[in-house]
Amino acid sequence: QVQLVESGGGLVQPGGSLKLSCAASGIIFSIYTMGWYRQAPGKQRELVARITPDGSTNYADSVKGRFTISRDNAKNTVYLQMNSLKYEDTAVYYCNMKINWGQGTQVTVSS
Repeated sequence: QVQLVESGGGLVQPGGSLKLSCAASGIIFSIYTMGWYRQAPGKQRELVARITPDGSTNYADSVKGRFTISRDNAKNTVYLQMNSLKYEDTAVYYCNMKINWGQGTQVTVSS
């Protein structure tokens, strides 16, 4: 059974940073592309960043240069380092692997 468990969300001021983690179990983590998505109130869930098994990455235009996705295959964990956070980054952030989703972690950017 696949489990994805996010952590690291919270309340941060504009311009601040947070690092999200997603611990995976029940899969051979190293062979899968992993993704971070987010969903703001009243909006559709959108891709934030994705990382392939060989470490190739892609990002939504809105987060390029501010967010960094990485993975540690030894720890079965994918990370999302978020810098220079903006109000519009406020959302529930979800970890994804194919059809599997985590429960989400809330990120709120507010002064």
